[in-house]
Amino acid sequence: MDAAPDRKLTAIFSADVAGYSRLMEADEAGTLARLKACRRAIADEIDRHRGRLVSTAGDSVLAEFPSVVNAVDCAARIQRDLAERNGALPEARRMLFRIGVNLGDVMIDGADLFGDGVNIAARLQQLAEPGGILISGSVFEQVRNKLSLGFDYLGAQTVKNISEAVPAYRVMLGAAEAPLGSAGLSNRSTEPAEAPSVPEARGAPQGPQPRSQRTRRQRLARRAAFASVAIAALFAINMMTWHGYPWFMWPTLVIAIAFLLRSVWVAWS
Repeated sequence: MDAAPDRKLTAIFSADVAGYSRLMEADEAGTLARLKACRRAIADEIDRHRGRLVSTAGDSVLAEFPSVVNAVDCAARIQRDLAERNGALPEARRMLFRIGVNLGDVMIDGADLFGDGVNIAARLQQLAEPGGILISGSVFEQVRNKLSLGFDYLGAQTVKNISEAVPAYRVMLGAAEAPLGSAGLSNRSTEPAEAPSVPEARGAPQGPQPRSQRTRRQRLARRAAFASVAIAALFAINMMTWHGYPWFMWPTLVIAIAFLLRSVWVAWS
């Protein structure tokens, strides 16, 4: 009978370069030089945060940390450093990394790590914005009150080859919700304290609604209030200038149709 594989619970850090193929096509030698410089900076930051560099295949970086807090703090500091490096470069030559961080149980094979814990970190990295960081719900629960960072709940994400939806949070790196550069860290969080870190039922993830859904509902509510005020004003004018004909019904109908069409458009956009 085969022995059970070695396993451990660890924080997995996954990063790669956004648009790497485009950069290589435009300037192979320059892109390779910038990649090497960025990797040295990333490796140094990982080492300072007590992490271990697992692999650097292609343009990717995989690392692990015994501390989840260190992993997320390291990711934020890396994005700050890279944003400063990119600031002096033309936009077409900037090297922006996407980073995903997950806390999971992984299998150990020599120096390599395997399992869903690694795969989820890689999928979050793929969903992250260039220059941004996405973390899983399990990571958020560990770091929410321990770092001077804000977190934006993006909802439970369906990711490739993972059966369960993964709650994802964007790390807010600055006041403009952009990669950290010179503005400092935000301490804003859009996640209520009681929100669960994982979905309670498949197909019906629990937790706060994604910000885009909340924003759409707020816009519809504002438009409904405006339409109601406009209709009430038309009715009042019609009554004050009454000549035996309820003309207010026609502009009311136009307003109602416009509101209905706009509501359908917003719901499907």
